Amino acid sequence: MSTDPIRVVIVDDQALVRTGLRTLAEHDGDVVVVGEAADGRTGIAQVRALRPDLVLMDVRMPVLDGLAATREILADPLLRGCRVLILTTFDEDEHVHEALRAGASGYLLKDVSPTDLRAAIRTVAAGGALLSPAVTETVMRAAAEAGGQGTDPTALEGLGEREREILALIGRGLTNDEIAAHVHLSPATARTYVSRLLARTGARDRPALVVLAYETGLVRPGRPGADGAGPAGAATS
Repeated sequence: MSTDPIRVVIVDDQALVRTGLRTLAEHDGDVVVVGEAADGRTGIAQVRALRPDLVLMDVRMPVLDGLAATREILADPLLRGCRVLILTTFDEDEHVHEALRAGASGYLLKDVSPTDLRAAIRTVAAGGALLSPAVTETVMRAAAEAGGQGTDPTALEGLGEREREILALIGRGLTNDEIAAHVHLSPATARTYVSRLLARTGARDRPALVVLAYETGLVRPGRPGADGAGPAGAATS
């Protein structure tokens, strides 16, 4: 049975980059680029007109940058279900952190491989969330430097000890299967805990849980993760 292709809008100020991304995204036939824009304001108009499943969003653009455009798209109730994947050459802490706080479901650098780009589009369009390991570390640094500022101190109220433990492991970048192994639960139960955390904290998706874990001080850079391992990157919910 055939399925509808993933409909994508590309927002990037460089025409050559947009052309390259279109070619890479459409390579396997399950993605179709339905629109393009060279700045955030035009990108918002394209998204409202075309109602894509996903937006590939650059950060630095004229007229309106990608962070502001992301916030506006994801705050529009008429665009509910549209997801944003940030794809940029910049990995500065403030850009990553702000993109995730704006509600982006993923953040990748433009040196990502074509295969990984297509996989990321499928993951985010399917409702998952994705951060590369390098980006996860960037989130950690930015949130730690914020010192918990800007986060509601009651954000973790009502969470049990096990829920806090799992939130900390999410913050360290462990996948659901890794969490399950670390706390001796079944993968299905680990997924249930993640879903419960999303509901109880009001976090939009898994990257938002990573940010929450660091902004509340539940996890800090340098504190070892499972089995002393460092972050493995945020995976799908």
